Amino acid sequence: MVAFQIQETQAPVYRRPEALSLAHTNYCPGCTHGIAHRLLAEAIDELNLRERTILVAPVGCAVFAYDYFSVDGCEAAHGRAPAMATGIKRLQPDRMVVTYQGDGDLVSIGIGEIIHAAGRGEPITALFVNNANYGMTGGQMSPTSLPGQKTSSSADGRSTQQTGAPMRMCELLSQIDGAAYVVRRSLHDVTHIRKAKKAIVTALRVQQEGLGFSMVELLSTCPTNWGMTPEAAMHWVESHMLPYFPLGDYKISDAVKALAGE
Repeated sequence: MVAFQIQETQAPVYRRPEALSLAHTNYCPGCTHGIAHRLLAEAIDELNLRERTILVAPVGCAVFAYDYFSVDGCEAAHGRAPAMATGIKRLQPDRMVVTYQGDGDLVSIGIGEIIHAAGRGEPITALFVNNANYGMTGGQMSPTSLPGQKTSSSADGRSTQQTGAPMRMCELLSQIDGAAYVVRRSLHDVTHIRKAKKAIVTALRVQQEGLGFSMVELLSTCPTNWGMTPEAAMHWVESHMLPYFPLGDYKISDAVKALAGE
């Protein structure tokens, strides 16, 4: 009998980030919350922030986010994550405070909170996951649902005459002086996922340096409520969401540019 010894000839291309816990998530198959979690965890690890980070979870699909990360975490009332993050950061300014919010949480009941946090220039980081509907409660129309988009509360498609136009948060917050870094990225393919990772790292560095408020918006999928396969949902982001929510850097302060060496 000949014994064969198998040796690894290549370095591993992926390891589970230490900032992610081993817990099973509640997310539907194909949902890009899992990708967003991984990117945030990788960024925390790369910057060696795991022991300093406090995550503020929202009400929404990510309601149990504090169970999915190996960092300190807490739960905020619906839409109030920026207010809770403000209190935590002011009491413990050496901590990295991150809110993780969906469009129903940040843009609807919490829109006043996020605007005033940016206006005050609070040195916190918001991760804004935009999937254009209320994911947790059954796929109702949200403030970012697209014109004509069918949801469980707009069966004939969103009417802008009745409900107004979708809110573009990056464009709105970029006009506020206290905002230092406001960008929009997407999670619909590998290239854009890599760009999203770089943006999250930059946003955390902005907070590290005390340069002001930072937010990264991530265009994301919701295959279950959209009634699509995961693959079709990725294509829908590209064909429908990107034209209405253009990707890009909406606010990069001079201090942030200096940080990036531009």
